[in-house]
This record gives sequence, structure tokens and C-alpha cells, in this order.
Amino acid sequence: MYIASANAPWTMMNAAFLPKPVETPEELERSVATAARHLAFNKAGWLYIACDEWLPPNVKEAAPAIFAAHGMGRAMNAQGMVAEQLAPLTRPLPPVEVHRATEAEAIRHMADINAYAYGSPLEDAREAVVQPAIFANECRGYVGYVEGRAVSVTSVTNVDGVAYVGFVATLAEYRRRGYAEAVMRYGLEMAKKDWGIDRTVLHATDAGHPVYLRMGYRDTTNFGMYLPLPPGK
Repeated sequence: MYIASANAPWTMMNAAFLPKPVETPEELERSVATAARHLAFNKAGWLYIACDEWLPPNVKEAAPAIFAAHGMGRAMNAQGMVAEQLAPLTRPLPPVEVHRATEAEAIRHMADINAYAYGSPLEDAREAVVQPAIFANECRGYVGYVEGRAVSVTSVTNVDGVAYVGFVATLAEYRRRGYAEAVMRYGLEMAKKDWGIDRTVLHATDAGHPVYLRMGYRDTTNFGMYLPLPPGK
């Protein structure tokens, strides 16, 4: 069982991961139960992430009931993707001024724009994310500005020599214009310059998936994200 929890009031910062393939429903039950013992005390909630390919048919069939017994259900899918290097641009990108998020205000933009994008409480996202230690050393946040307004953000983390992209979000009125791609490309350019890294991975939502394909990423495997169910569900 892998657990990465900031004990934060934002669900996405309190995660448990299925560490290896399972063969029986009982194995999955033990894994989920262990995660719940460590994380269920957090009133803000937590999530459990499982690679679909690691669940054989008999376990997939039992999974909804296993998670429901712990008050959880599958809330979203995340498509794992990888690119050995980015593809050339296929369209002109809009002008955007990109800065690394090192000061509190810029880090707050990282939190706020993600909160808006995912419908999360603003104060919870800020409490969880506005921590200078998060975007330091091997994890770097980037903020894209248009006419002085922060409109798009991303992060790039050096994970064992691979650039992991996260925190990708754009304000609603600036979406589908290329700002997310522009900020991502800048961050990955810095990863190549400073760390010598070309290979990059990410987890894609349905909305971001076409963008990443265009950038040169390819699908690897799918992940299920299980979150606490609303009361009464």
C-alpha cells in the first residue's frame, strides 16, 4: 500500500495507491481497508487510485461493492500517458507570460485555478497547496499570465529522471485557446534545460486528453479514482 497524504483539507492531497496487481477481491478489500484506517479520519476526504489493468475481471466485478462498503465510489477516470519527447507544434500558441511559482501569490494562483477547474472549495485548496515546500527543488509550479492576469497553471516534477506533469488547469473563459499547452511546454522546456529530461508522463482527464495526444503523448493505462460518496448515496 502506498499512501501520499498531506493531511490536508483538499481530497486530492490525501491519496492511497494500489501498489501492485491483485488476484482476488479479498486482496483489494484488504488494501482499501488499510487505506481507510489511515485516511478516513480526514473530514475533507481522501481518494484511492487503482490501475484498471491490475484488476482482473472477478475483482473488477466486486470492486464497486468493496469500495461502497467503505463509503466510496468511482468518481473519475485518469488516462495514463507518456511521451519520450514532445511533438512539434501543430498550431500557433497564444502569447502568454510564464513565471515559475516561487512566491506566495503565484502559489496561490496554482491553488485557485485548480479549485475553480475542479469545483473545489477555494479555501481548502489554498490551505492544501499554498505551501512553499510543495513547489521547491524537484517540483516546480508554473503560472501563465495574460495581460497581467493568471489564467493557466501547471507543475513539472522530476520523478526518477522522468518529468511528471500535474496541476494542469485553466480558467474557464481562457480554455480551448492553447494556454495550457503553452504553459506545459514552457515547464517541460525548463525540465529539459535544467534536468536534461525529455521523457514525460501525466494522468489525463477526458478534457485534456485530446490536447496531450496532439502534444505527442500516447496512452498507457487507465486509472480509476475512488472518492467518498455524498451522504445518502
